[in-house]
Amino acid sequence: MYQAVGVIELKSIAAGIEATDAALKSAGVRLVSAHPVCPGKFEIMLTGSIADVTAAEEHVKERFASTLVDVSLMGRIDPQVITALYGTVAPERKGSLGIIETYSAASIVKAADIAVKTAKVAIYELRLSRGMGGKGIVLVTGDVGDVTAAVEAGAKHAQEQSMLNNYTVIPAPHEELWDNL
Repeated sequence: MYQAVGVIELKSIAAGIEATDAALKSAGVRLVSAHPVCPGKFEIMLTGSIADVTAAEEHVKERFASTLVDVSLMGRIDPQVITALYGTVAPERKGSLGIIETYSAASIVKAADIAVKTAKVAIYELRLSRGMGGKGIVLVTGDVGDVTAAVEAGAKHAQEQSMLNNYTVIPAPHEELWDNL
């Protein structure tokens, strides 16, 4: 059975805890994480079959519509994104640096997935919500043409969802910048 990943964000911590319980009871999903994030939001990450994650997300959308910030479902998520979500990426400084910044964790996970599927890039880092005012950010590296294509594709998706904050490509990052990322 293929595993999907679903990310749900709510603007209430109390509703987020209740929504986590509802999602787990509504379908055969497993919890990856559930926790408060800045600024007072709650983030839920689920995994399971595509059908089960979809059912759990739909259940939460119906019951908690008034507190919903963002929802994302990824059925064929790139392994790089999974590795980055668990913080086990060994960042490699290579070529140019592309950055996508969104207003939610759900949108940045999807933008990162689109970016790595669009061009030959590597995820340098994927940060979700904590300590960033609830935003998400992905940094990708590779040849400037690939990074540009990847960042533009991921940013386009986030923009279509009204979740894009900013994006940029740095063709040749200074060594001190690499040292301080």
